[in-house]
Amino acid sequence: MLDQFQTRQQILFDLTANYLEPLNGAYQRLAYLSDLRQSTDGRYVHAELSSLYGADAVDQVVAECHEEFFERLLEMPLNTQAGELRGYLSSLAGTWEENVGLCRQKCRDWVPLKAPDYLRELYVSNLDVLLELLLEDTSRARPGS
Repeated sequence: MLDQFQTRQQILFDLTANYLEPLNGAYQRLAYLSDLRQSTDGRYVHAELSSLYGADAVDQVVAECHEEFFERLLEMPLNTQAGELRGYLSSLAGTWEENVGLCRQKCRDWVPLKAPDYLRELYVSNLDVLLELLLEDTSRARPGS
């Protein structure tokens, strides 16, 4: 039992310190964790951590971490979420409008599979509103608009 706890703590430390902390902002971290989830079976796969700790342990810890990051994002005030989303969109390679369009499609898939429906709906609603506000802010900032 103690070995399992220590392994879980070490996976969490390694995941956080080596893979999540270097990322900028909540949306980049949420995207990273979501990208570790396989679309075929919903398992989280992280090759480096799995080689050290085992695939099952890593799947469980990353799933829990994904859920926690998702919930923490939703606990942020909307203006903070807007700033985080702006930072994420600005970090992408495309134009602002392309990045917003990409986010409209892809960001909806970042919800953890075990998230309750009400949190899923809140996230999607917040995302839609924030993307609209960010697009409006950008169009107002342009000369001649």
